[in-house]
Amino acid sequence: MARVVPTATGRSTPSQVAKLRRIAGPVRPLELLLDLSTGRALPLSNSLARWYGTLRVPRTSNRPYVLGNFATTLDGVVSLSARGTSSGGEITGFDPHDRLLMGILRAVADVVIVGAGTFRAIPHHTWTAEHVFPPAAAEFGALRRRLRKPPAPLNVVVTSSGRLDLRLPLFSAGAVPVLIVTTAVGARRLGPTARYPSVRAVAVRPSGRIRAAEVLAAVRAHGPSSLILVEGGPHLLGSFFAEKRIDELFLTLAPQVAGRDRAVRPGLVAGREFAPKHPRWGSLTGVRRGGRLLFLRFTFETNTGPRR
Repeated sequence: MARVVPTATGRSTPSQVAKLRRIAGPVRPLELLLDLSTGRALPLSNSLARWYGTLRVPRTSNRPYVLGNFATTLDGVVSLSARGTSSGGEITGFDPHDRLLMGILRAVADVVIVGAGTFRAIPHHTWTAEHVFPPAAAEFGALRRRLRKPPAPLNVVVTSSGRLDLRLPLFSAGAVPVLIVTTAVGARRLGPTARYPSVRAVAVRPSGRIRAAEVLAAVRAHGPSSLILVEGGPHLLGSFFAEKRIDELFLTLAPQVAGRDRAVRPGLVAGREFAPKHPRWGSLTGVRRGGRLLFLRFTFETNTGPRR
């Protein structure tokens, strides 16, 4: 059992706790093995804190704090790259512990950023907490209200080519605000977005690979944000690591060996090479265990200002 640390705010009613326990019964509390995290404790409700413990996130000066959240097999595969598979579900076996953690991180984020490849792998997905873990939808909504955040985080899709189908639910349903970060070439291919009131597209360069700094600048221009979550894919994460724009990485380690033959199965980072000349070393700050999975947390040095 995890060591449960009650939160100072965000108490759940007994009926809310009972409902969440009944629906999400298999999700036993995460076992806390290591926690060196710093920063303010976020106001998780009693029921969410029962499963995770205390979630601390540092503040930063004059910029958002950037988290990454990925899952990997023992041999470093983050996507099976096979038809009919999702980006991360088959990696973790759709484990409810991982889904709940994804939901908590989305619930506290102002912005969730994904690359076009991740979006195409799960085209009917919406990057909200309740989408990934519906049983705790009410808890997530209450958490966002306590944090004085809007009902849904801004969903950002990064695409150099502009090859996106705007008829898909993320864009056409209007359920969440969406920012498409693209190039001038991609914007022309994408076409007008005026018929989709919740969607805005911005071109940050004429063509070519979009830099992490350009994505963050576009997000900042769109509106204020203090916490940004990057969920994929490997090329996008590679850009954030290359430019030292990731403050922390939440990494779910699944005890699965996926293997590689002729198929292209990406690792955590693609399109970039750091070691041996410029390795990106992190510091282990958290370890939790839930079911068959390990939930790791690493901090990294950035070039964008100090943490508090």
